[in-house]
Formats: sequence, C-alpha cells, structure tokens
Amino acid sequence: MARYIGPNCRVCRRNGEKLFLKGGRCYTPKCSVDKRPKPPGQAAGRGRRRRFSDRGLQLREKQKARYTYGALERQFRKTFNLAEKQAGITGENLLVLLERRLDNVIYRLGFADSRPQARQLVLHGHIMLNGRRTDVPSCLVSEGDTVGWREGSKKSEYFKLAAENIGARTVLNWLSLDRENMVGQILSLPTPDEIDSRFDGKAVVEYYSR
Repeated sequence: MARYIGPNCRVCRRNGEKLFLKGGRCYTPKCSVDKRPKPPGQAAGRGRRRRFSDRGLQLREKQKARYTYGALERQFRKTFNLAEKQAGITGENLLVLLERRLDNVIYRLGFADSRPQARQLVLHGHIMLNGRRTDVPSCLVSEGDTVGWREGSKKSEYFKLAAENIGARTVLNWLSLDRENMVGQILSLPTPDEIDSRFDGKAVVEYYSR
C-alpha cells in the first residue's frame, strides 16, 4: 500500500480526533478538527455520523495507529508480527515498538514539531544514530542509543530555530536530552504506562486475528 500523501487534516477529521500530524498548527484555532469537526464529505449540520460495525471500528483503530506513527501497511503488519512473537500483551508490545521508531524518538526529543516532520529530517540525512548517519525512519532504537545531528545540518536555519526552542520542551522519562549539544539518549525502553496512546491496541489485535 502506497503512503498517503493527501491533507493530514482530513485524516484527523476522518478519525474524529486530533492525531497531531501538523505540529504546532494542531494547538491553534486553525486546526481543522476544531473548525470542521464532521468527517470529510459531510456538510455541517447535515446527516448523521456514520455508524461502524465491529470490524469497521477495528479497522479504524488500526488505521489511526498507522497514520499516527506514519507506517505503511506492510511496515505496520511487520511490526505487529514482531509484537505477537514477544512475551506479554500484544497490543502493549505493539505500542512500545512503534514508540521505538527513530522518527518518533526525534519527535519526542523535540527536534521536530510532528512525526511527519521528524520523518523528513531522517530521510534527508540530518540525523545521526550512534554517530552514524541513517535515512531509515522506521529503524528501532535500543537502550543506550544516542540520537544527534549531522555536523553539516547544524548550520541550517532549521537547526538554529530548533535549538532556540528546545528549552521549552518536556522530555519523557525514558529519554534524556543534552540541550546544549542537541543530543538525546535512550535511557530505557518505554513502558505502556509512559506512552500517551491514541489507539486501542486490543482492537488492532482483534483486526489482525480474523
């Protein structure tokens, strides 16, 4: 399945909630979910919200997880299969694996305002993982890994702006951030309790179990 390249705001409206795909815009009155809460294609004040079957609700949760973390269907299914093989609750394992994606870690560190923006930073070669440049947003970080910037990228206007704003960022407990050098480290693997999940992991498991 190809990557969705349409308006991100339509994805949020279709799911009926903010997935924070547009960074700072999602916190302003310009957010489409606040301005036009009805799903795309449904005029304001007309008709009723579509009622989903159990299967439809499961698909919706799966798609919500995919869009939130920017994973292709093949990538997402591969991650789910890995979660299934691990000990513990599959839905929680899936959430932890998605949080360990490099693009998500960059977003969590505050190097980017959104996961799509973080993905672009990786794809364009701005990010260093353990001292080596990588262009794979979906690669999984491990405990002790360090995430920083390529030297050449530190001269960019984007980096300078990010460095100015990094002081206001709050970092999760499983991460540490050297704000002066703009280098993050994975202190431990995240636990489900430390993650603000926006999808129902149980529904995703039920979707793939049929």
